Amino acid sequence: MSRPSSLHLLHTQPDARLLAAWVARHHTRHERQPSDLGDALHGLLRAAFGEAAPQPFRYLDERQGLLAYTALDADAMRAQVALADPLAAQTLGLGANGRHDGYRLRPFPVRWAVGQVLGFEVRLRPTVRAAKGERDAFLHAVEQARGAPLQREAVYVQWLREHLAPRESTAREAWQGAVDLLEDVHLAGFQRQQVVRRTQAAGGEVRRGRVIDGPDALLKGHLRVRDPAAFEQLLARGVGRHRAFGFGMLLLSRPG
Repeated sequence: MSRPSSLHLLHTQPDARLLAAWVARHHTRHERQPSDLGDALHGLLRAAFGEAAPQPFRYLDERQGLLAYTALDADAMRAQVALADPLAAQTLGLGANGRHDGYRLRPFPVRWAVGQVLGFEVRLRPTVRAAKGERDAFLHAVEQARGAPLQREAVYVQWLREHLAPRESTAREAWQGAVDLLEDVHLAGFQRQQVVRRTQAAGGEVRRGRVIDGPDALLKGHLRVRDPAAFEQLLARGVGRHRAFGFGMLLLSRPG
């Protein structure tokens, strides 16, 4: 058994109208540089929490709201919310209104056990670094396969297995080797999506950046905990790239 987790799960319900206004006000939108909800939510969380912005996070939809992992406990969260930018806090739904009672914060009370099986889902951008820059792992594999048939699901699941495993060529990260993926892991959703990654604004200018086209994949299945301490590190870190923009949050459930 591990010690009790120090992670907390934050749940908010962003105001859809205010969120749309925030995107229009703070994020450039034109044909060659579309708005990106993950980019907007990243900016909102930073405006509300500064360096303590919760991540990884996942925006589910207008009804289900936003989930995020954070190391902030109840007292620290109250202090952060009290000091948050008022408009950012209202847009994120941190305070009570006619629709809900404000944010909810739930500690992880469990002790992760070696061999414990959990259901999971994770939204990912399964990409690799190639000569042409960041590439969809499936398209890169197709190029390397030279005509051999490949399935997108198999490539993405293998990408996740390799990403979570320790790498022999580099020093082991604290989160690597945390879990084994079971055989039922599958691709539950896929689309191609353009995301915007922006540079810091200067002189009051609107933040601008480059558009990156790539995969937006939802993987679901079960995992088995190998190393409880590493598993907590993995949850806090998230999986893959673009973790500060709505990707990589491992959502857990009872095995079923």
